[in-house]
Amino acid sequence: MTHRAAVVGAGPAGSIAALVLARAGVAVELFDRAAFPRPKLCGDTVNPGTLAMLDALGVGAAVRSASRPVTGMLVTGPNGAAIASDYPDGVHGAAIERREFDAALLAAAVLAGARFAPETRVDAPVIDPKTGRVAGIQVHDRGRREDMRADIVIAADGRGSRLGGALGLTRFASSPQRWAFGAYYRGIDAMTTRGEMHIRADGYLGIAPVAPDLANVCVVRELAHAGIARRPADDTIAAAIRDDGRLRDRFSGACRVTPPVVLGPLGVDAAGAGAPGLLLAGDAAGFVDPMTGDGLRFAVRGGILAAEAALGELTTGRPAYGELLRARRREFSGKWRLNRTLRWLVGSPAALDVSAALGARWPAVIRALVAAAGDVNLARRPA
Repeated sequence: MTHRAAVVGAGPAGSIAALVLARAGVAVELFDRAAFPRPKLCGDTVNPGTLAMLDALGVGAAVRSASRPVTGMLVTGPNGAAIASDYPDGVHGAAIERREFDAALLAAAVLAGARFAPETRVDAPVIDPKTGRVAGIQVHDRGRREDMRADIVIAADGRGSRLGGALGLTRFASSPQRWAFGAYYRGIDAMTTRGEMHIRADGYLGIAPVAPDLANVCVVRELAHAGIARRPADDTIAAAIRDDGRLRDRFSGACRVTPPVVLGPLGVDAAGAGAPGLLLAGDAAGFVDPMTGDGLRFAVRGGILAAEAALGELTTGRPAYGELLRARRREFSGKWRLNRTLRWLVGSPAALDVSAALGARWPAVIRALVAAAGDVNLARRPA
């Protein structure tokens, strides 16, 4: 008997989960409310460890062919502190637009046998009234609503997850209320093959070199800071550049080539990793504002973990959401702590001053941080 899975959300976590399940012989239906390829606000960087994971899945070559190598990071802080550090041992990550990255992973899932339904909204889980178990999903397709039965459901439907919300599993975090503002620019001076993270007292700004003369610029700020809730997204990005003495001159000859995009609030709290018959993946499983630039690592590895838990539940018939939660904690707890520490530093001017002084005096501290953020240990592991 072939098991049937419904995967909701065709972003990185959902596509990877669908890929793993389809290769294991599960009949996978993959849904997304968008048509692909589609743009997505993101930092557009895949760290070395995540790239190694994609290589192991057989999709790294497709990502590499559409990307530009990222050889390290430039990290700057207040008071002029700046450290440029390359990844050790010649390993590298990739800078790639999300429309290209997501399309590559989705194509791999479809090639493995997953059936993709774009522009299809999933409204809610279907609950078996006798067992209380999730037994499928409510699908809204071109004006028609119908229930689709499934042996397992993976909810990878993003920060505002309808499925997770319906089960009381996910909600937007009450604090911190951070929002992201992004656009693409040409003509930024002094670009290299390194990604950039510019940490300031009021937030941070990331730059990713996705092409020789094209960069992703992403600004993250507190919602309440400087009236951001009332300011257009373009004003927020322009002000972050104009008010920063280190960046202002580099952007003097640059031009924005795409409309600005805003995303927020960023933080998502998850009360668990699923329920009987349903497992969470991607941002639906919790989003922690990854200042280390490794959000796609959470998505890719989270998709793998959700698929592995789903296969366990399909095999044994026992709910696997508890084991998935434990697996996510084992996998991500160190990174969560690192990101929480960095967010605390950004929110503390005194701590930033101390960190800037330490970074200027001891570059090894920043180099170790760059290696940890890049999951270089994963990239070094033998295949």
